[in-house]
Amino acid sequence: MERLTNLDFAIIAAYLVLTLMIGLYFSKRASRSVGEFFLSGRQLPWWIAGTGMVATTFAADTPLAVTGLVAKHGIAGNWLWWTFVSGGMLTVFFFARLWRRANILTDLEFIELRYSGRPAQFLRGFKAVYFGLFINAVIIGWVNLAMYKIIKIMLPELNPELTIVACVLLTTFYSGLSGLWGVTITDTVQFVISMAGCIVLAALALNTPEITSAGGITNALPEWMFDFFPSITVGGTGESLNGTLQMTFVSFAALAFVQWWASWYPGSEPGGGGYIAQRMMSTKDEKHSLLATLWFMIAHYCIRPWPWIIVGLASLVLFPDLPADQKEDGFVYVMQSILPSGLKGLLIAAFLAAYMSTLSTHLNWGTSYLVNDFYRRFVKTDAASAHYVVISRIFTAGVALFALFITFFVLETITGAWEFIIQCGAGTGFVLIMRWYWWRLNAWSEIVSMIAPFAAYAWIVLFTDIAFPESIYIIVLFTIAATLLVTYATPPTEEKQLQAFYSTTKVGGIFWKKVSEKLPQIESDKGFLRLFADWVGGVILVYSILFGTGKIIFGEPLQAVLYYGISLLAGIFIYTDLNRRGWNNLRQ
Repeated sequence: MERLTNLDFAIIAAYLVLTLMIGLYFSKRASRSVGEFFLSGRQLPWWIAGTGMVATTFAADTPLAVTGLVAKHGIAGNWLWWTFVSGGMLTVFFFARLWRRANILTDLEFIELRYSGRPAQFLRGFKAVYFGLFINAVIIGWVNLAMYKIIKIMLPELNPELTIVACVLLTTFYSGLSGLWGVTITDTVQFVISMAGCIVLAALALNTPEITSAGGITNALPEWMFDFFPSITVGGTGESLNGTLQMTFVSFAALAFVQWWASWYPGSEPGGGGYIAQRMMSTKDEKHSLLATLWFMIAHYCIRPWPWIIVGLASLVLFPDLPADQKEDGFVYVMQSILPSGLKGLLIAAFLAAYMSTLSTHLNWGTSYLVNDFYRRFVKTDAASAHYVVISRIFTAGVALFALFITFFVLETITGAWEFIIQCGAGTGFVLIMRWYWWRLNAWSEIVSMIAPFAAYAWIVLFTDIAFPESIYIIVLFTIAATLLVTYATPPTEEKQLQAFYSTTKVGGIFWKKVSEKLPQIESDKGFLRLFADWVGGVILVYSILFGTGKIIFGEPLQAVLYYGISLLAGIFIYTDLNRRGWNNLRQ
């Protein structure tokens, strides 16, 4: 195994120094207030905010996960996450402007903007600690372990534990100094480095002797591996005969038509939320919020995955004997085997960039919950802004240390629990979406929507043989039924609170008529049917660009032109409709 050269280490060191310099440069600006520290003073342009979203979701483990999907089911295996396009586009057109308009610091602050009473206080404080510290630390731990695997293979001369600790400390230092300003700017730089490195790796992989001698990647592997769509069957078990992703219609429908709006999962909450909401709220205005989220969707689904897919396919040719449980490691083995001196350092810097962009965002986002929604809300409510900035930096370090503890001492023992939590997010999306558009939901509705999926999942596991994804139907139906029952069994949110929320967000819609008829002076949003049309156009836009790009890569230009033509029409429709409604309607 060829070791890294001085040139490789020089490139890695240059990247780390650049990251540190950006953090130091923005440290003074971030010290002005918690608004600057957590939301960049609400001054981010759309392209920086959107790129930050993409960079955060591009973690060190993501290319490896895609490689594993491709190795098992071919390109069609990516439908296990491509089905979330619909949910992301819902956020673009229905929620991006509302998050920016709400004028809050975190998405948990929304809870007491929307609900009233002690249940709202409890919900906000509980979510702040649960998501900001515990769930956040587990997510960071998974990212740490992925980077650990890469370091162990690519840098055998280094101690992987100490290297992870050093990377976490460096990221904590610059993100703690510079707040979201430094995080977003470094995210933009890191995304460019990460994508450049992966594109170079994909190009080199396609030109290896093993692939060129076979006449190209499409000739080196079975034809089914290049199918863009899964095989949908009416009945049966859904087992694949040749390896391609084969699903029953019921299973596919659960993913394509239910899961994207019904299930909570980190980074892709229905209706927006988490660090995605944080970036939307940090933009200059509603227009920039919408454009940032639209750019995120295009980059996330249409640009990011293709270099990973190509390397994943190449790994099957270059390393055909990897055991099934190590197929995702093929991405790292391709890096190790084909990269010359200098480029190897660039790819390691690219993975460090992907890793650190995710880590820095999670540190800043998790700390925003702990400071704004717990410490400032319940512990010390009247301190000066400078005090909260100092506390934010202390909490950033605390979250990082706790995440390291989870990584090295706990994570292996809670793998099953983490998978359990993810599956028990089914059904909560109903409340996360409808709390914006229906006045009757209250804090108890959201509390029950978090508890009910756990009960339904436990019943399915203990007393039935129903498997994922069919189990989603039962969990979602039970959760929505329990939520509605509790909603009507408990008092509604105080009328004064509802009127304040409506006056702030101007959300509009028929489900707010009980409140809006008492506020005739408020000019609310209209044209929901056109928003639905924009949403459908956005879904078509992303899938068309995604498949058109794939057709170009695999040498089918005529089909690529067709897909790109459809995407162009969809883009023109969205642009025309937004202009007809007037960008001025996207309020400051």
